[in-house]
Amino acid sequence: MSDVSGTISQDEIDALLGGVGIPVSDVAIDVSTLQNFYDGMKDKVLANLNGLTSQSFEISAVVVESLKRDQLLSRLSVEVVSVYVDYSAGISGNHSFFISPESAAKIAGADSYNDDVSGMFQELANGISGAEITSIGSKLPGLASNPATISNGPSAAATIPDGDFALVTYTITLGAETFNLFEVVSANAANSIAGALGGGSSKGAPAQQAPQPVMNQAPQMQMQMGQMGQPMMNQMQMGGMQMGGMQMGGMNPMMGTPNVQAVQYPNLMGNGAAGEQGNIGLIMDVFMEMTVELGRAKKQIKDILGMGEGTIIELDKLAGEPVDILVNHKPIAKGEVVVIDENFGVRVTEILAQNERVSDMH
Repeated sequence: MSDVSGTISQDEIDALLGGVGIPVSDVAIDVSTLQNFYDGMKDKVLANLNGLTSQSFEISAVVVESLKRDQLLSRLSVEVVSVYVDYSAGISGNHSFFISPESAAKIAGADSYNDDVSGMFQELANGISGAEITSIGSKLPGLASNPATISNGPSAAATIPDGDFALVTYTITLGAETFNLFEVVSANAANSIAGALGGGSSKGAPAQQAPQPVMNQAPQMQMQMGQMGQPMMNQMQMGGMQMGGMQMGGMNPMMGTPNVQAVQYPNLMGNGAAGEQGNIGLIMDVFMEMTVELGRAKKQIKDILGMGEGTIIELDKLAGEPVDILVNHKPIAKGEVVVIDENFGVRVTEILAQNERVSDMH
C-alpha cells in the first residue's frame, strides 16, 4: 500500500490499469432470463443504431453469456473503444460497451476512428441504456444510469468487473460485413434485472467453512471433562496426575488452559516502497488516459432536446472550485485550470489521500 505522501502503490496502479478490485467469489447469473430480456431489446438497439447513421444495419444475433475478465479480453481487439454507463440509482453495478475502433469507424461511415465516431458511440450507449431502463422501469422504479463516458485505448486497461459478469454480444451486419458490439453488466446488476423480471435469484458459490479458532474449543473441552464426574476429578493430583491407579508424573492436567496467542497482523502502512518501485518500473512506458473534469449536470430528455447554439449548461461546480483529475476514469487529484500560451492546462493542487483513491477504485 502507498503512504500518505501522495505516491500511488503497485496495487492501485494494477487497479487503474485493469479496472480490478478486491477478488470476489463466483456468482451464478440467470442467463436464460437475461437472454429473453435482451432478445426483446434487439429492435430498440437496432432503431438507435440506424437512427444515428446513414446506413441500414441488421442485428443477426443477440447472445447472453456469463464470463470472466480473461475470457472477454480474449475476444476484444488489442485497441478497444470503451463506453461506460454505470448504474447510479435503483441498482448498483458496472455497465459498459466495447467495440473495436475499426468496427466503430465502419459503422459510423468514417475512414478511421475520430472524435465524430466517438461522439456517435457515446450517444448510442446512452440511447441503448435509456431504452433498457424504460423497458424495465416499471419493475425497478427509480432505475437510472450515469451519462456515458468514452475512451479509446488498450483493452487491458479497460474497466471490466471482477469475477463473473453478464456479456451481451450483438452481432451487427452491414451487407457482407459483420461487427460485434459487446455489452457488459456486472453480476449484481445483472441478477437484479433478472430478479425484477421474475428470474431466479443469484446463488454464489458455497463459501468454505472457516476453521474454528482454538480459543472456541477450550470451553467445549472443559465441558466434556466436567461431564466425566467428580470421582474422576478426585483422582487427579497436582504433583503427578493419577488416573484410575496410574500415575503420569510431570505432566500438566488435560484441563489446563490452551496456550492461545493473538494473531499478529503486519502493518499495512509499512515500508514497502523499495519492493514496489521495482515492480512499477516494469510499466513506466504504459500509456494511460488522463482527463480533467470541469463538472457534471443532469438534465431531462426534454431539456437536452431543446438545446441549441448559445444554450448555457449549469454544472455542479462552483466558480473557482478545483477541477477533478482522473486516470482511466478514477479520480487521483484536484487542480486549477490555467492557460499556457493559447492552450488550456491544469495545475495540480492536491493529490487525493490514499483512502479516497482506493475507495473510488472499489
